[in-house]
Amino acid sequence: MSTETDTPPRPTNDEVDALLAACQVLVGISAQSVAAVSDVADLIQVRALVVVAGRGSVSLSELAAAMGIHLTRASRLCDRLVLKGLLHRVEDPDNRRQLILTLTPSGKRVTRTVIQRRRAALGPILTRMTRKLTAQQRTEFTALLRDFTAAAGQPADTDLWAMGWAT
Repeated sequence: MSTETDTPPRPTNDEVDALLAACQVLVGISAQSVAAVSDVADLIQVRALVVVAGRGSVSLSELAAAMGIHLTRASRLCDRLVLKGLLHRVEDPDNRRQLILTLTPSGKRVTRTVIQRRRAALGPILTRMTRKLTAQQRTEFTALLRDFTAAAGQPADTDLWAMGWAT
């Protein structure tokens, strides 16, 4: 009989290996989606754009914290994104010492392209996989993926790169 004090079972090597294989596929899809916009923005720039897109607007310090980079590096990164026309940077009317960052229409196009590429790559994979599943199994699969995301500490609808990874 199970109690709340029971220790959950540790993942088996087979479970970890299956997840690692799935990660390889997802990393490949992610890399290909970023490569699709490499003429406009490099990986770190896409990462910054995705963080801003996920929040709508951020301060420079929030961006630095979300990306795990020093404030000075975030400032230089934003300078490059502003020069490329991908990011708006304005003074916060409530705190003139703080900057507010938002995406320009071009910045939105870059993030939209990355997401669309990922959806286009994932769609056929999921179609092939879910053909074998019942409607109930598909529902359970979706719930398990959401549980996995939550267990990793990534809220589903907020920071898109909280773990250094864009969705």
